[in-house]
Amino acid sequence: MRKTFIYVLWGIIFLCIAAVAIVFTAIANGKIGYVPPVEELENPNLKFATQVISEDGQLLGTWSLSKENRVYVGYEDLSPHLVHALVATEDVRFSEHSGIDARAFMRAVIKRGIFMQKNAGGGSTITQQLAKQFYSPTADNVMERLLQKPIEWVIAVKLERYYTKEEILTMYLNKFDFLNNAVGIKTAAKTYFGKEPKTLKIEEAATLIGMCKNPSLYNPRRFNERSRGRRNTVLDQMRKAGFLTQAECDSLQALPLVLKFQPVDHKDGLATYFREYLRGVMTAKKPEKSNYRGWQMQKFYEDSLAWETNPLYGWCAKNKKKDGTNYNLYVDGLKIHTTINSRMQRYAEEAVYEHVAKYLQPRFFKEKRGRKTAPYTNQLTVEEVQQILNRSIHQSDRYRTMKNAGCSEAEIMKAFNTKYEMSVFSWEGEKDTIMTPLDSIKYYKHFLRAGFMSMDPLTGHVKAYVGGPNYNYFQYDMAMVGRRQVGSTIKPYVYALAMENGFSPCDEVRNVEQTLFDENGRAWSPRNSSRSHYGEIVTLKWGLANSNNWISAYLMSKLSPYDLVRLIHSFGILNKDVQPTVSLCLGPCEISVGEMVSAYTAFVNKGIRTAPLFVTSIEDNEGNVIAEFTPQVNEVISESTAYKMLVMLRAVINEGTGGRVRRLYGIKADMGGKTGTTNRNSDGWFMGFTPSLVSGCWVGGEERDIHFDTMRDGQGASMALPVWSLYMQKVFADKTLGYSEDETFDIPEDFDPCKDRLTEIEEENTSRLDDLFFQ
Repeated sequence: MRKTFIYVLWGIIFLCIAAVAIVFTAIANGKIGYVPPVEELENPNLKFATQVISEDGQLLGTWSLSKENRVYVGYEDLSPHLVHALVATEDVRFSEHSGIDARAFMRAVIKRGIFMQKNAGGGSTITQQLAKQFYSPTADNVMERLLQKPIEWVIAVKLERYYTKEEILTMYLNKFDFLNNAVGIKTAAKTYFGKEPKTLKIEEAATLIGMCKNPSLYNPRRFNERSRGRRNTVLDQMRKAGFLTQAECDSLQALPLVLKFQPVDHKDGLATYFREYLRGVMTAKKPEKSNYRGWQMQKFYEDSLAWETNPLYGWCAKNKKKDGTNYNLYVDGLKIHTTINSRMQRYAEEAVYEHVAKYLQPRFFKEKRGRKTAPYTNQLTVEEVQQILNRSIHQSDRYRTMKNAGCSEAEIMKAFNTKYEMSVFSWEGEKDTIMTPLDSIKYYKHFLRAGFMSMDPLTGHVKAYVGGPNYNYFQYDMAMVGRRQVGSTIKPYVYALAMENGFSPCDEVRNVEQTLFDENGRAWSPRNSSRSHYGEIVTLKWGLANSNNWISAYLMSKLSPYDLVRLIHSFGILNKDVQPTVSLCLGPCEISVGEMVSAYTAFVNKGIRTAPLFVTSIEDNEGNVIAEFTPQVNEVISESTAYKMLVMLRAVINEGTGGRVRRLYGIKADMGGKTGTTNRNSDGWFMGFTPSLVSGCWVGGEERDIHFDTMRDGQGASMALPVWSLYMQKVFADKTLGYSEDETFDIPEDFDPCKDRLTEIEEENTSRLDDLFFQ
């Protein structure tokens, strides 16, 4: 009987072992449950965010899916404290097993399963946890729950076969979701402590590893003390594993848990407008005319041109990965190396804030306070303002939502005139208030907008890019997207055309009113803001330096408006709506800040215009360079004309409307520039350049009827020039950037600006004849 019992017992044991072997074999062969194929195990589907990196190596931001904001970090860039904490806490024999820790499993079965000890610890290895993160679906029934662990074991063993221990640790930390949109250890270190994983302190590493047990339960932002307790448990485990001494453990456990919480948000950080512009450019699709409305034909033209000529435009749609699919900015873990310099970007944003927010905005509020037409000009009637506001109401999301819900016009207007609690923007931070939706529309229209861009004229590298005052609240980009009338900043194009047609800066003309006639015989007589030197003989150089409208009109009378339009387009201005009228010489056309900055590079580059370059190279998630970009250039004017323009544009700063740069801001550098102000002070411009940097700034209201009513505050020299000057002060003060006030323009010593182009051409022809007959 006893012998029979033993045989039966051994038979049961054998059958159990055989059953287990059969089950595991079936799992391994895919007969039961799901085990990923070898190819998937060798290339796990990790979705990594694309990183946008400045030219000086700083992370400007990331692009990712909302729940996959993961940035890859290699094992060599992990703090040893992270590895020690993870191993000590989750799998102390990690280096000894091959995916399954039999001792830990038996301990968990006996202590937790039989003796019901909650502090017995788990039996899962780090590799098993990784397998669960990658491949274990949610169990929907008892059978699936029973098979879940065996499936994880099989996958864990296979993972150990294909990866080193270091690679498994790296994948685990890159995969784990630390909450608060911090997926992966690199993003988590940045989010919770503002650091790179490599620079984490022991207690910081322990805090993050402590979250691996249950990130919601041990969320340090919500449950500081609970998370601190879990951190101290991790530190004690590190002591037990020999990574810390008792004294080190005790001192670290006594520390408070201090966070430097910085949630990842694409709307925060440096260069937000730039990053959004770049994202739109790179993810653009091939333009199809049917997708554009009638009023978007200019946009269709620009997009079509960019698709054919700009390698960066639509890059994702034009380029494919090894597997034949197109690149995806949100999951492929690319590294976009941009031309933006993080320090110069910060200086540009500071300059906009210091002048627009701290100086101009209070003056604008003061001017509009108590006016029934505020924030609009007092040159509009109350009825006209109400019509404009009604259009804004009809364009709002609230109106469209209520209209789609079937609300009547009366119900909608009642809602717009009912007070609600809301949070609104202020330069001091978001503030809570009570106001009507209509009042909130007017409130936001009070804020002045700005656009600024700075680039290297030789390489085209865009160093700084500011599209507005705050991307969270004012998302329309006034650097490369929005266009506004340019006013007198167009005059250098007029003068350049004149120089190309035989004029020189020293040519003289009487400073009097001018009357020109268009093609239809209509008379046009421009006004002038100043009657200085009225009736006197002045030079063209004086005319540009003082932004004299009459001198510009005089030149226009000698030139063809059609030639001027062609020249403007050759400068890189894409707006097809630039009209060949005699009044074009005063800048009624609309151009973007980016286009203007690019155009002005021709004056510095001996007549060669350089297009803006935003990206130098792109790397894939393995570090391979998959794309490189070079500047696009075209000759716009002759070298001689460029020198003449330099002479005149320097005079704008040294003796003309740009004199505040030296007088108020003390900048001594060799530079040129041009101020610009449009009718009724609707737009304030300043274009300025040194031998190594061309920058431009526009300041104005959301709409052209929102502006200062006085020239004192509304002119370009008051609104835009100070932003440029503050920026340049900061750039010159930072010696590490390499920009010097001692640098000068490269103009030949024997160059004579008073020598006209026609004489040069004649001399060139004579020289050729001499060479032909007397060689």
